Amino acid sequence: MGYGNLRQWIEGLRKDKELRVIETPVDPYLELAEIHRRVMQEEGPALLFTNVKGSAFPVATNLFGTANRVDRAFGTRPERLMQSLLGSVESLVPPTAAGIWKEKGLIYDLLKIGTKNVPQGEAPVLGICRSSDPLKELPRITGWKQEGDPSISLALVYTEKLDNPKEYKIGLNRLPLYDDHTAGVHWQNHTGAGSHHYEAEVRGETMPVSVFIGGPPALMAAASALIPDRFPGLLLASLILGGKLPMVKDPMGGHRIPAEAEFAIRGLVPPYDRRPENTPGGYYGYDPLQPQSPVMHVQRIWHRKDAIFPAVISGKTRHEDVYLSQSLQRLLAPAYQYVMPSVHSLWTYPESGPYPLTAAVVQESYSREAMAAAFRILGEGQLSKTKLLLLTNEPLDPADFPKLMEALLERFNPATDLSVFQTLSQGSHPFTPEQLNHRNKAVMVGIGDPIRELPRSYEEGLVPGIHQALPFCGGCLTVSGASYEEDPELPGRLVAALSEKETAWPLVILADHAADTVQTSASFLWTVLTHFNPATDLYANSDVRNHHIEYKLPLIIDARTKPGHPAELIPDPETVELVDRNWKSYFRGA
Repeated sequence: MGYGNLRQWIEGLRKDKELRVIETPVDPYLELAEIHRRVMQEEGPALLFTNVKGSAFPVATNLFGTANRVDRAFGTRPERLMQSLLGSVESLVPPTAAGIWKEKGLIYDLLKIGTKNVPQGEAPVLGICRSSDPLKELPRITGWKQEGDPSISLALVYTEKLDNPKEYKIGLNRLPLYDDHTAGVHWQNHTGAGSHHYEAEVRGETMPVSVFIGGPPALMAAASALIPDRFPGLLLASLILGGKLPMVKDPMGGHRIPAEAEFAIRGLVPPYDRRPENTPGGYYGYDPLQPQSPVMHVQRIWHRKDAIFPAVISGKTRHEDVYLSQSLQRLLAPAYQYVMPSVHSLWTYPESGPYPLTAAVVQESYSREAMAAAFRILGEGQLSKTKLLLLTNEPLDPADFPKLMEALLERFNPATDLSVFQTLSQGSHPFTPEQLNHRNKAVMVGIGDPIRELPRSYEEGLVPGIHQALPFCGGCLTVSGASYEEDPELPGRLVAALSEKETAWPLVILADHAADTVQTSASFLWTVLTHFNPATDLYANSDVRNHHIEYKLPLIIDARTKPGHPAELIPDPETVELVDRNWKSYFRGA
């Protein structure tokens, strides 16, 4: 069985010398985050801040800050159990005595999965209850100066459908803290929680919401998993944990609470109560815009007597929930083909933000079957937030982005294999600039035998307006020239110039800084996907035939910074100097 609560995991990290305790007083406003970012960048240990100014609670960060740490947290058992479960479907459906006997070991394991109710005396989370100014003692962690509100960054938000409590959703969200008794709730309209809230508002009813903080690492992982909205998240947590998840009834009424959580918040979200939110933009590494978010009026908070407050610090490219996302995708990979039979494997790239880029290896048993898979993927839960979908039928690991991109570009026919869909529903994020109107999607397909050999070094000479050209991978060239404000028409001229040259490069990315963009896959994904809107930033010569746009190579993606794009988040200079001065004191005796 896995780690049963947060402190077991922290103690395991301590024994493995993967934890540093910082006893020096640390300000949760900017200072704590700056320390975390430096340690995270070096793939350093988890951090436990025991003296956080303004709060009685220690703060733990970087708990999942490396791939090895995540693997250690969950082990290989959940992945093996998932593979066994899906592999046994033929034996168990329909059930027969022989099939049940054959899979008796699996059935025994599955009997351990689920939730169990425990007495209040066996629920540490019920140690203390505060109903007056319930949020007052929580650490006010602010990661960036541009963020107007501190936040709970590892909030496990639990909601139920008003007329069917068995239909619930638990998801990982960031909650801005407005004051000592109200917080924002940031959920997408098309997710389970967003759907529950919509139904409550239509009926004019207040919606109860519970927020859990901490608990078994398996619970935090399950809440962040990319699963269908109606899939029971607590069941997934139990599967990852390897045993039944202890739950306890709230003595004051309401939702059940994970007995081993560190904190449990109970609140109400009234219909049509909104407030400007200024927090979650850090996920993309940009200064957040201010959407109007529902407001949760907190009734009470339960917490352990010695509670620890876990947190993540978001920012540019990789942060620790990236490793969680990758681990969960590996765990759930065997289920994709069962849920979507024509999808052999699927991968979302957390380096580019919450699901703007998805790739899949799909079946092509008849002409254009790949597009059927595309529509299936784009209609599935959180995958519907995908901005760019890449499809191939080559048997490869889609997590290897350069390899996936090369396989697609070798087979890509622009006249038939690129579709751009405008005016579609898509989750809006406060860190996605509304000025760019990210309400459209693109699908690129590369199926069958290769139709071209990809260039790997650029030998065609610079074109007017371009001062740097660097390959990212075979067939994908990254160039830079004037900024968008200086020369907004540059992409059109680049199409004409490269077409005249009969360039061998099928895909060209126009970026502000080519060298920085191609440095790593993470930097490429972050730069391109956070600056790219398919309907406005894709350039190519084209014809229209039977209402279909037939594109011609090369394709140019303008991934430069546009007017209205949020500014990139940068550390506060005064905080950087403070942390520089105090660095040795943080790790005294380490």
